[in-house]
Amino acid sequence: MKVLHLSTSDIDNGGARAAYRLNQGLQSIGCSSQMLVRAKFSNDRSVIPDKSILTKLSPPISGLLLRLYPKHKYDTFSPQWFPDVLASRVAQIKPDIINLHWVCNGYLRIETLPKFKKPLVWTLHDMWPFTGGCVYTQECEKYKVSCGSCPQLGSDRANDLSHWVWQRKIKAWKNLNLTIVTTSSWMADCAKASSIFQNTRVETIPLGLDTETYKPIDRSIARQLLNLPQDKQLILFGAVNPTSDPRKGFQLLQPALQQIAQYGWQDRVELAVFGASKPEQEIDLGFKTNYLGYFKDDLSLSLVYSAADVTIVPSIQEAFGQTASESMACGTPVVAFSNTGVRDIVDHQQNGYLVTPFEITDLAQGIIWVLEDKERHQKLQIHARAKSLREFANDVQARRYLSLYEDIAGLNS
Repeated sequence: MKVLHLSTSDIDNGGARAAYRLNQGLQSIGCSSQMLVRAKFSNDRSVIPDKSILTKLSPPISGLLLRLYPKHKYDTFSPQWFPDVLASRVAQIKPDIINLHWVCNGYLRIETLPKFKKPLVWTLHDMWPFTGGCVYTQECEKYKVSCGSCPQLGSDRANDLSHWVWQRKIKAWKNLNLTIVTTSSWMADCAKASSIFQNTRVETIPLGLDTETYKPIDRSIARQLLNLPQDKQLILFGAVNPTSDPRKGFQLLQPALQQIAQYGWQDRVELAVFGASKPEQEIDLGFKTNYLGYFKDDLSLSLVYSAADVTIVPSIQEAFGQTASESMACGTPVVAFSNTGVRDIVDHQQNGYLVTPFEITDLAQGIIWVLEDKERHQKLQIHARAKSLREFANDVQARRYLSLYEDIAGLNS
């Protein structure tokens, strides 16, 4: 069986890394697997870059429609209208099954999917496939019926850009041989509730990772290499532009940390933030904060997780939560809200703490609960690593996907 993954890139962001890890995992168990990407950053020969002129033009041109909505809130709204040449490129490769991943920012036109004429599996790394263009819906639930009057576009018109995108998906995808794979039960519930995928097969397979790279590293060595204090408990938080995206929950984490500081923890705790540089104007987080910057390679990230005592994932919406699974693979417990995809990763008070949404005091108490008892913390570390090996190892994910592919191809009968 020959599988082809479609992704905007291979390793430069979370969704791309997830697709690349699956590609590697399938190869490790003997499945023929390749990736077709717009931008290639690895040296992997199984990753094929699409160098067509249309691919290069699509990112700047595809976003032009957003200029019609000067009040739009986010740059991640994707109408996916610009033509592509992916159907002909895929035909040359001749896969048996196509696995879609993150294909936005103008990479894949909505109307291209029926042209593939192959069984499709779509791994959802966010909510875009079943919305009118937004990557995450925030508090809007119009995707369950039909989009329009989009709050993210700042639109009050029912027949706006989001409705046009939604209509195009309904029309183009109604007869596809399509199976949706969500990475968490939360995302599965959202997909099943959507008007676009309500009659589509939906399966759940957690994201995988290399548990030989993401593994516990001696804490003192990790801290020495990262120039972090040896005599403090470290709270870790990671997000790109954490203060600008309310979905990431920084606005809830900040007052929780300030509460912890008021409880008398100031001399015992420091913070470590990755994925962001030190802001020009200092933010009051209640503790001394170490800004570590952005890390692209897995080994550096495993050092960051291993250096911490607890990782906080305060996202309000999260399809899965790779930060949480990576942290736990390194033996570092996780604190997160109980209503997102992270709830499939963290087992409450076994390898971390699930917080009542969106209670700031419970978030503060959850962090304290993880840190305050040394013996309990050691058990949390052991259980975190054990779950990662059991549920999130690359080969575990790959075998689940291969079984799904074979079922779709009728090879399991």
